[in-house]
Amino acid sequence: MKNKIKELRKSKKILQQDLAVRCNVTRQTINAIENEKYDPSLQLAFDLAKNLNTTVDKLFIPEE
Repeated sequence: MKNKIKELRKSKKILQQDLAVRCNVTRQTINAIENEKYDPSLQLAFDLAKNLNTTVDKLFIPEE
């Protein structure tokens, strides 16, 4: 699933490691999600959206 995590994270000057700590996952998990190699659980998607001050539907773009 495509997402805007990396774009939003960088615009807010948040490191992958910092976002990972806030969401209680590893930096590698954040990296895998940003590179579209892993789709997060629903709970993690909500945590990411909350920590990036956005909504899940604005953070993830469904593929058609």
